[in-house]
Parts: sequence; C-alpha cells; structure tokens
Amino acid sequence: MNMLIQLRNYRTLWVTTIALACFSNAFAQQSYRITDLGNNKNTNNFAMVMGLNNLGWAENMDGIVNPPETSTSTTIASGRAVISIYGFNIDLGTLGKPDANSWTDYGGINDLGEAVGLSETAVPDPNGEDICGFGTHLQCLPFLWRDGHMSALPTLGGINGWANAINNREQIVGFAEDGALDPTCGDTVKNNRITLPALWERGNVKALPLASKSDVDGFANGINERGHAVGYSGNCSEAHAVVWKDKTVFPLKDYGVFSSAYAINNSGQIVGQIGSAAGYFAAFWPQGADGEVVSLKLLPGDSAAFATGINNRGQVVGSTFDSKGDWSHGFVWQDDVITDLNTVIPDDSNLLIIAASNINELGQISGMATVQNGPHKGEVHAFLLTPTGIHFGASMADYARTHPHSALPANACNHSSQRFGPARLQR
Repeated sequence: MNMLIQLRNYRTLWVTTIALACFSNAFAQQSYRITDLGNNKNTNNFAMVMGLNNLGWAENMDGIVNPPETSTSTTIASGRAVISIYGFNIDLGTLGKPDANSWTDYGGINDLGEAVGLSETAVPDPNGEDICGFGTHLQCLPFLWRDGHMSALPTLGGINGWANAINNREQIVGFAEDGALDPTCGDTVKNNRITLPALWERGNVKALPLASKSDVDGFANGINERGHAVGYSGNCSEAHAVVWKDKTVFPLKDYGVFSSAYAINNSGQIVGQIGSAAGYFAAFWPQGADGEVVSLKLLPGDSAAFATGINNRGQVVGSTFDSKGDWSHGFVWQDDVITDLNTVIPDDSNLLIIAASNINELGQISGMATVQNGPHKGEVHAFLLTPTGIHFGASMADYARTHPHSALPANACNHSSQRFGPARLQR
C-alpha cells in the first residue's frame, strides 16, 4: 500500500482525538512536551516548521544555510520542502532536476496531507530573477503536492510565483507574476516584475484585488476555512496589511508605516507584523478589518517581533529578534499575556526555541530551535510542542517517535517528478 495512503488511514483516529480535545481543558496547559524533528539529512544544518495541520503533521523548509545560521540575513545554499510526521520525513522533491531546490511558506499544509510551496524548475529565468532565493536564477513556480506527486500551479502570465497556504477546501493563496515590469521600483531593484496576490481554486488562478490605485503589488500569506485570505497590498516602497473576503479587499488598520498579515482564524481574527516610529511589532487584529490593531509587547531584551500563527481559540504564536537582527525567541500570546516558549518546556531540553511559526487546534506549536549540546550543537532544528495532558492513540506518529532518524525518500510515495528563506521572513 502506498505510504501516503497508510498515513491517511490514521486520519479518522486523529480527527476524533482532536474533537475530544476541543472539549477538554487542553488549551489552558502551561507546559509542553517538545519533539525534536531534526532535519532531513545528516548534511543539513537548518530546518524550520512552516506549516502545521491539526493532525500534528508539519511542512518544513529543510536544507543548508550559510553562517550565521540564526541571522535573518543568512543566505540559503540548498533546500527542500519536507513533510515531517514526528520526525518521519517525506521529501517532496522538486519541479526540476533531482538536485534542484524547493521551499515552503507559512500555512503550507492542510488536514488532508496536501502541501504547497515553491520550487525551482530546470529552466533559467529569462529575466535573470532569483525568486526562489537559492542563487541559481532558475524559474520558480508555485506547487501543489498531493498523493505523492508535485505539480506546478499556473502563474498570471509571468515567469514565477509562490504558493503560500492551503485550506481544507483546497483553496490556495500566494502570489504570481503577470510579466510586467514594476514601475514603482525605479533603479532600486533591477528588472523587478509585478507580483500579484493570487488565489488558486481547482487548478485555476485569479488575481486578488489590490487596496488602492497606487498599489501594483501584493502578496497573500494565509487563508482560513471560509476562504478569507490575508496578506498585503502595496508597491516597491511600501506595504499595508489587507484581508480578502469573497474576493473583495479590505485594508487593516495600521500606523501608516508598514504592515503585513500572515494568518487568519475562522473567526476572522488576524495576526502579522506592524511598523511604527517605535519599531516593528507582532500585530493582532481581533476584529479583523472592523477594528483597531493591537501591538503585542516584546519579550525582555528583544527589539522586534512578528506573529505568524493563530488558532480558533485566539492563541497567537510568533518570533522575536534581537538588536543584531538574529532570531531570538519563540512566543505564545493570549489574553494580553506573552510567554517565552523556553520557559514552558522541560528544563533538560537540548533545544533553545528561537522561532514559533504555527499553532493548531490542539494547541500544538511548531517552529525552529538551536541545538545546545552534542554532535549537532549549533544546528537549527524543527520542533513540535504538544501540551502536556494530550496523548494520542497508536498511529504513524508512534512509529516515527521510535524511529527518529527515519526518512522516506520522495520515490517511496510514487513521486513522479524530480524567495522564501530566513533572509525573507520579514518581507
């Protein structure tokens, strides 16, 4: 039996567990078990969870980054999009040659095990762009990975695009180029193409509307189960957070400097980042476009932050940065209380959490952490936190926990095909 089908057979059990957990007090837990998801290859030094579904399955960006590994200005040497089930890894492959690269963004996996992201092809970008960000200047296309197969999604007439997030209705959002030069960039960016916020449904793509006549670019980052999407609308010099409802765009309140929305829950609560004269902060729009924005307090010693995950309980997760621009802490926020995740994991953990990316309906939290001791000291590993008191029945996860170094090659899932990295996490 196809391995992916075997994994999906456990879905009923997991959904039942989730339903029971939603009626429990699990979300009030203040301590967590931590699972080191490692990375996909012994030669890699970086892995971060970018998507987390309600089964605890993660979609990671996994590869090699150049030192310093924990800096937001690091560059990517190579990478792959990987689905990780408690450390049991499925390399999603690429749209190009076997040694090509693929990557992922926040919100890239749904509860059906379908995943989206961006991948190089084997074709050089005729405009010389490097949208995938690996320094290869190859065409970069949005992809959908389903049933062990990666397929390219269409653009809006241009060369490149990204697929960022997918919901359980199989609606996908991201951006796609339309082929035209961006007239707002001037000489600051050479040969820059217009990028439009995009929505893919049933294999077809449509551009989502921009917020004002002066806007030429946009980016859709997240989508909820109602099909409402969030991101930003702007031009080469500015960007402001928006939400799209029924394909109509609504600006979100900000302080006039900069803002971008990353995730939206089914109640319409939105999180992201906002700029002000005082700096850049994690942002929370509790009433969406109908209310004001809340800037979340920073953790002591940190100088900036952004929020990238929110569940239907209104629990928010995100990451902070120090004065040097390095990743600093992952946090969880609820009811105006911000908590450093390093204070709610076991004291003997060998991981220091430097970023939190997602939170699901079980209250599980994902992100990345640095290894503190041992042969992998200094590496950045993906992690998963599970609130204490939540336990799962027999599943693939139990097998994976006893086989932490297992890796499932792309062809084991009948995989027929052979600009997002740490440096762009605050775009």
